[in-house]
Amino acid sequence: MGKRKRGKAGSTPKIPAGCHHYQDIANVPWDIQKYYHQRHSIFSRYDEGIWMTDDAWFGVTPEPVALKIAVHLAEAAPAEKAFVIDVFAGAGGNTIAFALSNRWKRVYAIEKDPQVLACAKQNAEVYGVADRISWLEGDSFEIMPKHLGELGEMAVIFASPPWGGPGYRHDEIFDVSQMQPYSIDDLLNPLQKISRDIALYLPRTSDLRQIAEKATSNEKVNVVHYCMEGASKALCAYFGALGNHN
Repeated sequence: MGKRKRGKAGSTPKIPAGCHHYQDIANVPWDIQKYYHQRHSIFSRYDEGIWMTDDAWFGVTPEPVALKIAVHLAEAAPAEKAFVIDVFAGAGGNTIAFALSNRWKRVYAIEKDPQVLACAKQNAEVYGVADRISWLEGDSFEIMPKHLGELGEMAVIFASPPWGGPGYRHDEIFDVSQMQPYSIDDLLNPLQKISRDIALYLPRTSDLRQIAEKATSNEKVNVVHYCMEGASKALCAYFGALGNHN
């Protein structure tokens, strides 16, 4: 994802509690060992000091997918859009990709877990883009209207929410109205008060009819599947002006 800016000798930060830079599979909890084996697909610069919490492994967007989404978002956004808001920043995979695109005047990233946020900040340092990102800690739906509402007309929103809920891993078609802790309406209703130009990162089996129903009469929703090694990993639903881009 681009070249790293080298820090001063001896400036490697101490890893805080709850964050890890695993280097030996023997130290990795069994339930994330699968992800650890894929670490260089998740962050190609993992060996340079990437931090992760144990839970963050489950939600981070793999780097090739994050980079492709960043390209699509940059191309689809109207020229007057100068900012991107990453509503669920996690360990920073998408946030870093947006910063690397050089499309945005500023990237705003929100994360409510302080340990995960510490990882995201470190990972942005590894990729040399920390100075392009403003980090906000807390609940996205409280922070956005209070601190980012004035950006609305100049911003696009990217949201990669948790995918909890019955059937996510097993149902042939995933009911996004039952997604937990946020259904598709729980996401779109408050986000559209800030900006109608929204990209939602959703499970690959998400019900496309439910997604299409969220478009207004004069809008389209553009749905793009993102694949690795020939298999779909997830999809993005682009709303507002983003959905009208071909």
